[in-house]
Amino acid sequence: MAGREPLAGIWAGDDIMAEKPQHEIAKDLKELYERGKQAYERNNLEYAIQLQELVLKREPGFYEAREALRATQFKKLDERKGFLKKLLGSAGSSPLLAKAQIALHTNPAEALHLCESILNKDPHHAVAHKTLAAAAMKLELHKTAVLSLELAYKQCPEDKDIGLRLGEALVATRNTGRAQKILKELNQAHPNDAEVFQAYKDCSANHTLQEGRYEGLEDGQGSYRDILRDKEQAIVLEQEQRTVKTDDVALRMIEDQLAILNTEPGHLKALQRVAELYSQLGDIPKARKYYEELILHTEGIPDPILIRDMDHLALREIDQQLDSLNQDAGEQTASRRADLLQERSQLELAQCQKRANQYPNDLHIKFELGQIHYRLEQYKEAIPLFQKAQANPNLRLKALHHLGKSFFKRGITDLALQPILTAIQEKEVFDDQKKELLYDLGLIHDQLGNQEEAMEQFKLIYGLDITYKDVADRVETYYLQ
Repeated sequence: MAGREPLAGIWAGDDIMAEKPQHEIAKDLKELYERGKQAYERNNLEYAIQLQELVLKREPGFYEAREALRATQFKKLDERKGFLKKLLGSAGSSPLLAKAQIALHTNPAEALHLCESILNKDPHHAVAHKTLAAAAMKLELHKTAVLSLELAYKQCPEDKDIGLRLGEALVATRNTGRAQKILKELNQAHPNDAEVFQAYKDCSANHTLQEGRYEGLEDGQGSYRDILRDKEQAIVLEQEQRTVKTDDVALRMIEDQLAILNTEPGHLKALQRVAELYSQLGDIPKARKYYEELILHTEGIPDPILIRDMDHLALREIDQQLDSLNQDAGEQTASRRADLLQERSQLELAQCQKRANQYPNDLHIKFELGQIHYRLEQYKEAIPLFQKAQANPNLRLKALHHLGKSFFKRGITDLALQPILTAIQEKEVFDDQKKELLYDLGLIHDQLGNQEEAMEQFKLIYGLDITYKDVADRVETYYLQ
């Protein structure tokens, strides 16, 4: 996935470096761990934290100690709620966080330790949890990563990056059911995001395999060869348990699913898997055939994501035609490209409008339709859709942002301010989404002639990320004047 390190060895069986249970921990560390638990029970929380940190410094993979430390951090926070505010927006200004992010690339174990120091003061610190999880994934401490990412996701359910990271970590722990749920929600919130869509599809593939014929692997206690008699079968399984990356593996998996369909023609999961695999291979006619069969065998109203997947096949056909055009060809090819792009835009709009009519209460579809209208510069049509979509908690901040931008694009600049201000107030964590909100708020103030207000927004970004868009030029030019 873009912007993240690829997972190494998720399905590598015995090569996985899992967190260590108590019986594998050195005796002196177990004694420190027990003393930490006793200190927790006696409400000596500072001492409990010190003890568990000592344990984890020497043994980062002692997951039970990590859980105990996290519980202590939250108990300590509960006791001081009346005296301290949560520092949810302080990620970018923390020297410890900066050190942790540097250590992440050179010494991930040290990054873990530094992040815990931040969490000792604020266990809700979403960016510290993200950094800790990234370090844990580098060390293949997948449960540790999930522990932090679940907390970060609870804080920021609309954050795409956290959702993707959590999905990866859950797949790494073979909790594909939970991963599929997270990525499905993320896919609904980001309907046009190819990265999210691919992550959801890959996770669905792993989940289908895991809950189907290979339930014996779910407890993680045995190797594939312990379960299968035949070495050749074990090799096949190990190939299939990895994310499908090659055509030959995909074709083999299709054969397996078709064998199921030969004995049970209406097997919904097999139909869905075959459709997805043919779609992945780019065989649109066959993918369409199995999606149609799947919809035919589905009782009641089909899932809107299923309908969207079916709709997207027609868009994929146009994409294939676009890919086949010579980039360096002359005017005739350029004209053909423009026609195809126009056809694609109109088809995407018509498909989404049809889904919105079919599922009138689905706010994800309304948001998706609003995004399409926005891209087509049909801002008047987009505005009521974003106004309705903000009622969904997972879409609210993005809907408010798009609503403000739509007013701005229509020239109704004063009305553009309030939705974006509301989104900024509700967005506690200073991440890329908040930077974009502040930047757009600055542009609106600039358009209204409020130069000082505009500069305040740009300076907030400049103080945390000097490389963001053109804020450096804007701020430095302002001071030169």
